[in-house]
Amino acid sequence: MHVDELDVDAALVRRLVASQFPQWAALPLEPVPGRGTDNALYRLGSELVVRLPVTDAKAATLAKEREWLPRLAPHLPLAVPVPVAEGAPGEGYPCSWSVYEWLPGADATAAPIADPVPQLAAFVRALQAVDVDGAPAGRGVPLAERDAAFRSSLARLPRDLDPGEALAAWESALLAPPWPGPPVWSHGDLDARNVLVEGGRLVAVIDWGSSGVGDPACEAMVAWKLVPAEERDAFRAELDLDDATWERARGWALSQAVIALAYYTDETNPTLVAQARSWLAALAGASD
Repeated sequence: MHVDELDVDAALVRRLVASQFPQWAALPLEPVPGRGTDNALYRLGSELVVRLPVTDAKAATLAKEREWLPRLAPHLPLAVPVPVAEGAPGEGYPCSWSVYEWLPGADATAAPIADPVPQLAAFVRALQAVDVDGAPAGRGVPLAERDAAFRSSLARLPRDLDPGEALAAWESALLAPPWPGPPVWSHGDLDARNVLVEGGRLVAVIDWGSSGVGDPACEAMVAWKLVPAEERDAFRAELDLDDATWERARGWALSQAVIALAYYTDETNPTLVAQARSWLAALAGASD
C-alpha cells in the first residue's frame, strides 16, 4: 500500500505479544478484516485488539491516542478505543504499538446507519465542546495549505474521472473566508471505515490518528461521507453551520477524495477507493 510499508504479519505480532505481554501469549490472534491505511489490526482473544503502524511516520499517532483518548472519552456520547498497553519496538519491528479494548460493532461500509443526522451531530457537538487546552493541532488547517497537494493529485486521477469539475469546485471552496473563531476538536477522519454500528445505531468512533484542534469545517465534511444527500441540509442546521464553514467543509471532503484517488488503487485499498469515488460524485460540480 505504501512504498515504505513495514512488513507486519501474524507471526511478528505473536512474537511481540509473547515477549512483552506474556499474560496474553496464549490468546487466539487473527487479523481484523479490512486493513486500514496506516495501521495493521489483529484481534487478540475476545476482548483486545493490537494496532501496529505500517510506516515509521505513523507511530506518533498512536502515542497521541494513548494520551488523549482517555481524556476525550468521558465527554463523548459514543465509545472510543480504550488503550490498555503500550508495546515497544522489538523482534525487528521498529515502532511502538498499542493494545486496546475490543469494541463491538461493524463499520459503516458493511452496516448502514439508520437516521444518521442526529447521531452524528450529537457526536460532533460533544467533541467540539471539549476543552482545547494543551490539545494537539489536527487536520483543520486552512484549505490553502492543501492546495499544492490537491493540484498535483488532479493529474494522477483515474482516467474515467473529470479533473476539470473537481478543480472548479475546489477553487470555489478556496474563496470561502477562513475560520475566524477559536480552534475546536475534531476527529479528522469521520467516514464509513471509522464508525462502528450495531442495529443501525452508531456505537463507536475509531482511528483517532488525525484528531486534534482546528477549523470545524474539517469535521463537517462528514456531511458528504455519511449523510444522504436529502438529509444534508438537516445536518447543517443541527450544527448551525454558516455559509463559509459549509463551503470549506465541501472543500475538505473534495480534497480528501481527490488525494485518496490519486494515491490508492483498487488493488491497494479497494474500500477507500470506493468511498472516495462516492464522495467525489457527490461533490464535484455540486452547489448544495
